[in-house]
Amino acid sequence: MNCEVCQLKELEVEHFEIREVLRCILHTIVFHRALGLVRPKVIDLELFDITYVQCGDGELEKKIDEKIEQFISWVEKHPNKKSQVCISFYEVKNKHPSWFTNKTERLYWEQWYINLNVSQQQKVHSGKSHPSKIVVDPGGNSLEERSARRAALETSLREVLFQIIKFVNEKKDHVPPISDGVVYFPYEVTIPRWILSLIHEI
Repeated sequence: MNCEVCQLKELEVEHFEIREVLRCILHTIVFHRALGLVRPKVIDLELFDITYVQCGDGELEKKIDEKIEQFISWVEKHPNKKSQVCISFYEVKNKHPSWFTNKTERLYWEQWYINLNVSQQQKVHSGKSHPSKIVVDPGGNSLEERSARRAALETSLREVLFQIIKFVNEKKDHVPPISDGVVYFPYEVTIPRWILSLIHEI
């Protein structure tokens, strides 16, 4: 089966920005691959002047947040490394049953790689508390430098969102037939094996 791969533009983020950036990108991808009826929910980012749409599914939001927290934990243990999150869509096929097994297999038809370069210039709270729009940088960067960096990230994040929209509009032939009553294609969010040996799946 043809598996289309989309490598999204690398983003330079600081630790406290990871959560919002990943939520925005992951929910945008899932929304554009949703089937059937969803209840669109418009979200305004706190850190950036960007609005995106979620599917309005509480269980989906919870699963994505769990993956983001796992990724943040990995980043805290491996500072100053480029990081990658992958969201894969697949079909489930039953393998031919044998005496001892009746297994299913996953046939991946689309993968998205979200590339982050996390800056560790500062120590920021875990992010569970409310992140403020301005974070004091003990490294001494001027407010102008921080504002310029934030503006550059906002521009890059917008480019990633347009990259997602362009991809889903241009790449359609590989999408499998839609089953009746299914709202979402099966998917998983992983941190690739070369970064993390334990792969967590949704």
